[in-house]
Amino acid sequence: MEKSRKEKIKEKLTFKYRFVVLNEDTFEERFSFKLNRLNAFIFGGVFSVLLISLTILFITLTPLKEYIQGYSSTELQKETTDLVYKVDSLNQALTVNDLYIENIQQVLKGEIKRVTFNKDSVLRQFQIDEIDFAPSQVDSAFREEVEQMDRFSVFQQAKKSTDIVFSSPIKGQITQQYDDQEKHFAVDIAVDEDTPVKAVADGTVIFKGFTADTGYVIVIEHGQGFTSIYKHNASIFKEQGELVTSGEVIASAGSTGTFSTGAHLHFELWNDGYPVNPTNYINFD
Repeated sequence: MEKSRKEKIKEKLTFKYRFVVLNEDTFEERFSFKLNRLNAFIFGGVFSVLLISLTILFITLTPLKEYIQGYSSTELQKETTDLVYKVDSLNQALTVNDLYIENIQQVLKGEIKRVTFNKDSVLRQFQIDEIDFAPSQVDSAFREEVEQMDRFSVFQQAKKSTDIVFSSPIKGQITQQYDDQEKHFAVDIAVDEDTPVKAVADGTVIFKGFTADTGYVIVIEHGQGFTSIYKHNASIFKEQGELVTSGEVIASAGSTGTFSTGAHLHFELWNDGYPVNPTNYINFD
């Protein structure tokens, strides 16, 4: 009995129907397809799931969700947060004002007790009868170490009251001299590629960079208003802000930049903002 009932249900679900669309005037068949109840249920279920999913996505990804109860817009959340901060600030301001008013009331009513302050007793606590100015053994050793470091420090910069002795930045043949008439405020020294370039005196690196015309450039500030400039380098070994000593290698010579015609060092020396002839201060031989 149960088996026959299952077979009847199965037969109903799988029984095929033919769906035909006809022209009403000519009864011409437009199209037709076979269909059963099981296919109709499956198609309807899939269509419903897709429709519900698309509806949910459309609502959650568009401003329409703001019209649904329980959702809030971004602007509303931002305004709410700002209001919370303002309320907190107002509460703090009210607390301070209440404390101020309470103190003023106590002053007006005379409820604040006067405090007697004896300054002599306080000064007596800090009075020192005997002071031993003799340095301890540890202090003496530390002072001696600091004096030695200051005396022989390799980072000591030249001051304006000290004469500067410049050394040659590189050894090579001068191919072009300083000429202020031609606005060539430098000397060009021909050298081999990657020849070490040295600082002419103690100083601080105030610029390190690359330009299309002069290639890799490094600028060092010295004492007494002197500034040295090294151009067309192949590479630079120092960073801006570093301290350098006289004769320390700061770069390697090269031929970078469009103004360079070969491996050489373009060296400039400036004093108080004006170019000077480097050969008046440095012996390049």
